[in-house]
Amino acid sequence: MTDTAAPTPDQVSSAPAVVLRHGLVLTMDDSRTILPDTDVLVVGEKIEAVGRDLPVPDGTVEIDARGGIVMPGMIDTHRHMWQTAMRGYGSDWTLTQYFVWNYLEHGRRFRPEDYYAGNLLSAIEAIDAGVTTSVDWSHGLATVEHAEAATDALEEVPGRFVLAYGNIHGAPWEWATSPDFRSFVERRMPRSDMLGFQMAFDVTGDSEFPEKAAFEVARDLGAPVTTHAGVWGATNDNGIRLMHEHGFMTPETVYVHAATLSDDSYQRIAATGGHASVSAESESSCGQGYPSSWALRRHGIDISLSVDTSVWWSGDGFSAMRSALNADRAREHHEAHASGDTVTHIAARSEDAVGWATRGGARALGLDHVVGSVEVGKKADLVLVKNDDSPVMFPVLHPYGHVVFQAQRGDVHTVMVNGRVLKHDGKLVGIDLGRARAAVEATVEHLRSELGEDEWQAGMNPDVPESKVLDNPYTYTDYADASTHAGAGQA
Repeated sequence: MTDTAAPTPDQVSSAPAVVLRHGLVLTMDDSRTILPDTDVLVVGEKIEAVGRDLPVPDGTVEIDARGGIVMPGMIDTHRHMWQTAMRGYGSDWTLTQYFVWNYLEHGRRFRPEDYYAGNLLSAIEAIDAGVTTSVDWSHGLATVEHAEAATDALEEVPGRFVLAYGNIHGAPWEWATSPDFRSFVERRMPRSDMLGFQMAFDVTGDSEFPEKAAFEVARDLGAPVTTHAGVWGATNDNGIRLMHEHGFMTPETVYVHAATLSDDSYQRIAATGGHASVSAESESSCGQGYPSSWALRRHGIDISLSVDTSVWWSGDGFSAMRSALNADRAREHHEAHASGDTVTHIAARSEDAVGWATRGGARALGLDHVVGSVEVGKKADLVLVKNDDSPVMFPVLHPYGHVVFQAQRGDVHTVMVNGRVLKHDGKLVGIDLGRARAAVEATVEHLRSELGEDEWQAGMNPDVPESKVLDNPYTYTDYADASTHAGAGQA
């Protein structure tokens, strides 16, 4: 028998089964089937049935999805979660200022407990916005203690996460080959579909290819590599070429941004089955290069989306979809106008953006058999977009367009991860937001005290040393990609 009254938070959190009734379901299956007035039954961790007027087991809690859109949970393939404790601090930064503040000056001031605080808040923020899987691109893990703290936070929040282990303060070929790193992986990384593992490091393009040792460790561990590729002034075509020539471009590799690459590099990524992570808000604002989905589509490269970091931008998948699609369309119009033509039918559609945010992320993380669509047998990572108090939630005439251009995090009514309800009726369920607030307040107090008030205020628009303009940001190597200097006549 179904409980017909509006369920309480305690009921939804403890229910043996949950059914979302009478929703408009964006399945995101291979045919992108849309199912109006449809129920989705969840039993345990999995989607048990999808259909109309479904019979349900005794004790099933019913959630009224009428007027709402049921869709797969969104998947973020690149989020520097630890930086969420500094939310909005770098709103006016360029990429160079970000490098100066985090890598050259203050990044080492973050203690393990500060990584815990940022990760905890970021994990909760993601769930609240309907992002059910997040890659923690944790590239400031100066010590294993930092990694332990970051992982503790991910395990505390019952979402789906991937720890992408990195250390921008040290050379990849050194930290990746250390016994401490190997011990950490063996102890803390179970490689379950709830907590995955990647190695996160960049390839500078140095012809000696010192990063080879880190790739060899990843291969030995069976760990995918995620790398910032095609970032102006930091990583470009030489890095891709070296990875390809040494056999380290695989279908599991994720290329973040991929915004300043040549056709040759895109062809290498496509030929090896790699995936891209597009952070269009980031790329548009701070200078990695023009958001790359337009170029990626031309080469048939699978696209996923990411928010990059809340130190700058919003941390929700709606903004990621909207900014990526807008940038893609702007580029398409620009290219047409440059040749005296006009676009009559847009190539990148809103359903593509929803696909990038769901199935695209699942494929990039090797989880397409687990999540990313509303299909029987998959894990129940689901989002109900519904807000009866909002004039923006009706009429729903174009469901994909509504998700991309009309909805926002405040319209996320219900979120399920692995069959567990973590948000219902617009409120988090079973998550201690107060604990996260206290941890973040302690981090901000620590950093503000360490820097002093003048430096804290100056850090929101930091000066850039002349020697670091058009220079590589990596403190562990003297190598610089001459292409950017040549572009400025400084070769």
